[in-house]
Amino acid sequence: MSEQAGSIPALPVPVARDWRFPVFCRRLVWLAGLLAAEWLPISSRVSTGGGGQEIARGVSAFLALFVCFGYFRARQMFRALARSRDPIPFSIRFLLLHGLAMGTFVAISLKLMASGTGQSGLLRLGWFVAGPCGIAFAALAFVPGRSWALLFRATGNLFAYLLPASIITARLSSVFWSVWNQASWSGLTGVTFGLVEFVLRRLRPDIIADRATLTIGNGNFLVRIGGPCSGLEGAGLILAFGLLWLWLFRRECRFPHALVVIPAGMVAMFASNVFRIVTLVLIGIAGAPAVAVGGFHSQAGWIAFNCVALVLAFTAPRIAWIRVRTGEGQAAATPSSLNPTVPYLLPFAAILAAGLVARAASSQFEWLYPLRFLAAIGALWICRRGYSKLTWRPDWTAPPGGVAVFVLWIAMDSGVRQGPAGALAAQSPFIRALWIALRALAATTTVPIAEELAFRGFLLRRLSISSGSPADFQAVDFRRVTYFAIATSSILFGLMHGERWFAGALAGVVYAMMARRRRSIGNAIAAHATTNALIAVYVLAGGNWQLW
Repeated sequence: MSEQAGSIPALPVPVARDWRFPVFCRRLVWLAGLLAAEWLPISSRVSTGGGGQEIARGVSAFLALFVCFGYFRARQMFRALARSRDPIPFSIRFLLLHGLAMGTFVAISLKLMASGTGQSGLLRLGWFVAGPCGIAFAALAFVPGRSWALLFRATGNLFAYLLPASIITARLSSVFWSVWNQASWSGLTGVTFGLVEFVLRRLRPDIIADRATLTIGNGNFLVRIGGPCSGLEGAGLILAFGLLWLWLFRRECRFPHALVVIPAGMVAMFASNVFRIVTLVLIGIAGAPAVAVGGFHSQAGWIAFNCVALVLAFTAPRIAWIRVRTGEGQAAATPSSLNPTVPYLLPFAAILAAGLVARAASSQFEWLYPLRFLAAIGALWICRRGYSKLTWRPDWTAPPGGVAVFVLWIAMDSGVRQGPAGALAAQSPFIRALWIALRALAATTTVPIAEELAFRGFLLRRLSISSGSPADFQAVDFRRVTYFAIATSSILFGLMHGERWFAGALAGVVYAMMARRRRSIGNAIAAHATTNALIAVYVLAGGNWQLW
């Protein structure tokens, strides 16, 4: 059949290329770029008093761990959002709120640094609130809140694991720092110094290096590489990260092949520390010594840790020599199958997080300690339906067990006797009595409940499972917990008590045996509450405030 006059032959219609996925990815890259570009100049003006340094480390560790492990939990949801044809609006309003929050954060930091510890707790609380709000507003400016909510829910109970882990890491960082800063690590520091000198001499001819004092730089800028700069701290952090990664993904890894992740990560972290010091020296030589010794020095190590952790987490699962299976065909864990863990860990995490806020908002005395009590009450109320399978009734052995731990605690106390903090002693009798009452109330109610739920209710039973789903811990009878689980959970419980870790570990054994005897979490809670109540009486009656 002939074509009609004037007709145009049909041509293939070009298919419009779907740019949703790259747009979604570019938004995330822009968000990361904005925060990174702001942080370097801001970090040199951030107040590190009142726990500021500790908070920065805790937030950094949490974000790195959550991004690494959260992606593998939520990757199916991530890909679904990336391929969605729904528009991705950009919010100018949230971007303006981000600028306002970060401006407030910097202004408060400058004021705190100018006046030392003389500022009020409310000003410090405003400092703590402004920073996270700035990050949250930036995230909402580039990606809508509903998308973040979907991704967060897809990670299940991951936050309940990582939040306390990050806070504990931040709290222990000062202890680790004192360990690194010892003359015994001078050999490793010398190796770091030699590598830094080797790299710098090939970049600049005017480098001055003094091995006797471990000082390096040029005529305008010199730094000394001390023990904390040896790279051991970063290697220790990546060691902990690698062990956690191997534990969470142990079913997808071939052993012992997967163990190569740990030394590879530690070597990469040590190399990044050398690169950090080299960059610091070059920044100082270039004419920006304040940036070099201020923001860059304090934050570059954590930035390097985040980068190494991200590369490690995203690269290792793609190496055929390490993985057992790709995991693409496995059914993703749903939040409903992971939720049973949350009621056991959330109250404990709430107390730790509230304590971090309270210390950051306090200059000399933790006036906001009641935040811990209120946070625990709120978490227990939210998770109240998750405790229906627990037995709460104690028996007669709980009080004597608590008394035995109290006697042990007092006998092993080697602290110097202290009176009440000057800020507390200077207050009116009503204010002083109110704070003490809330402190004692928390010690005898919410603290025992939250800690026993986390360490005996969850960890003790979870460690007793040789295989199966993490949610199976609820089916473990307390009388069937293993001695390995008792020892491990008790040691971790002891580490939460700092220099009194050994007494804390022994206390953990007693509380575990209390729960085992009665098959009841209530027995452990009653014993723990008895111990804390006796310690409170001992503190108030004898003035032994070092125990509080």
